[in-house]
Amino acid sequence: MSFELNRKLAARRAPLPTGAGIDAVTAEIIRGAFETVCFEAATHLGRAASSPIINQSNERNAAIVDAHGRLAMGAIGTPHLTFVNPMMVRWGLMNFETFDWGPGDVFLANDPDHGGGHLPDYCIYAPVFDDAGELIVVQTLQAHQGDTGGKDPGGFTLEATDIFTEGVSYPCLKLVHRGEPRKDVLRMVERNNRFPSFAGDLAAMITGVQKGAARLQGLIARYGSDRVKAAINHSIAHTAARCREEVSGWRDGTYEATVFIDHDTAGTKDIRVQVACRVAGDRLTIDLTGTDARPELVGVWNTFANTRSYIMTQVVAAMAPDIVKNEGFFDAVEMIVPEGSIAQPPPNKPAALGSFHPACEITEAVCLALSNVAPQRSAPQLYKIGMPNAVIGFDEAGTMWMDQGVDCRSMDVSAVPGIDGWGSCPVSLGSLILSEAEDAETRYPILNISREMTTDAGGAGQWRGAPGSLNVKQVLQPVTAMAWMVSADHPLRGMCGGEDAIPYSNRFEVGTPNEYRIEQTAQAMLPTGAVIAYQHGGGAGFGPPLARDPEAVKEDVLDEYVSIEAARSRYGVILKGSIEEYDLEVDHDATAALRRNMTMAAAA
Repeated sequence: MSFELNRKLAARRAPLPTGAGIDAVTAEIIRGAFETVCFEAATHLGRAASSPIINQSNERNAAIVDAHGRLAMGAIGTPHLTFVNPMMVRWGLMNFETFDWGPGDVFLANDPDHGGGHLPDYCIYAPVFDDAGELIVVQTLQAHQGDTGGKDPGGFTLEATDIFTEGVSYPCLKLVHRGEPRKDVLRMVERNNRFPSFAGDLAAMITGVQKGAARLQGLIARYGSDRVKAAINHSIAHTAARCREEVSGWRDGTYEATVFIDHDTAGTKDIRVQVACRVAGDRLTIDLTGTDARPELVGVWNTFANTRSYIMTQVVAAMAPDIVKNEGFFDAVEMIVPEGSIAQPPPNKPAALGSFHPACEITEAVCLALSNVAPQRSAPQLYKIGMPNAVIGFDEAGTMWMDQGVDCRSMDVSAVPGIDGWGSCPVSLGSLILSEAEDAETRYPILNISREMTTDAGGAGQWRGAPGSLNVKQVLQPVTAMAWMVSADHPLRGMCGGEDAIPYSNRFEVGTPNEYRIEQTAQAMLPTGAVIAYQHGGGAGFGPPLARDPEAVKEDVLDEYVSIEAARSRYGVILKGSIEEYDLEVDHDATAALRRNMTMAAAA
């Protein structure tokens, strides 16, 4: 548990030793088979798990890591999880003899100080050996679990000052030995979780990696270990070359961005994330020097592995989408993450909340910086929502339930050149679809009153951000509600002249004399019938709003994305007619005159 360990875990790995040559077609067939195995393992988990976080929201991801700890393949899932998995496997590999790795073994890891993200992100992995006993690859599955056995349900403790408050850390724990479940260990892990559904989720993860490992063993038997290793080396080298080729087309220079978090959970304001992206020929360096490192901060510590992952999630988004996501990106991109900063904290700092903030601000800053050289792909890979945003209660049998607030909503969906923000969640969520509000109502004593997009809640721009939604729910029994409110002072930033999204806000006990707005954090008891109203920020705009096609603004007004007033004040578009009669028309002469005046006023 040290900065030295982080350096070892992040160090570049050599290619796998092999004397076999391989042609590009065969290498691609094997790579495609890896991708299919990952997809099948992740799908198995999604269908077999009982937690709505996994089987509804799909917050899980599969990856294949090679014997040197390099990312060989990842499935379509939650993108940032793809790049975290190898770090936890690497720590296991560093302790190969200590933990007695062998065929049929399955391990668990989630420790933030041993290559992990935050504690709720459990990584289950199974090594795959060939018939000669050589380790070739490791099949992994990672998923967000609903609890971690810490002080507060879900692993989110607003006032936590160390990792032990948040739950149980597993650097590397063997769950299955040579194909036989270690029942005492499994029962211990299950006991350190509040929710009865966890046992099924854990079983689904174990069987998922076992199925993936069996498929990989068949693949190795078919093509031979040397050719499989050669295919992995080929794919990683190809990705690194493609990445450098993309960077070589960018303009040399240093591009900086600064993004702030409103406050930590103790109220310290304006937590700084600083990024400098340096382009020199085909070399790209992402430097977080200047990022906040105040030791007294609470709740805003992101793990080193998570920081690397969130940086890389944004870097790959800035490049051609057909480049295979594997270790080649890490080989081609240099990262500088200051030790002791909120992006690489000292050992034992709490990390649950940091996976949201500053993780999201890190990727937002990288996006802002790279918009100078890759504006056509500048879509922030983030979710600015504060977490937790949870409601907790007990059923008649005394079993705890927790609505984690991950059901349907619209938020943070920014525009990119040529495309307005659309959909309900940002691209960073990958295959996450968010659970259905109706499903939550069958599981928990809550009533979802509305999930309505808010007019004028998207950032104005030549391409418009999607509106955020106002989510209103009523609790049907006394509950505890938790919230950490951020992105109110510093909402999602617009790109290349586009406007910011609207701020987030949250109110408890709406419609009563006790109604109040959450300014910082809340851990409140709510009575039966209490109403919560959570306003999600929308997406940011891209490009100057005055460059937007006036006819597109008219359509936005008809769709109630934009008000008539905002059409005039933000876009400089004057409309004739009315929404009620559905006869709106653009007054082109008046619009042209207004836009000239607004342009002159802005330049003055």
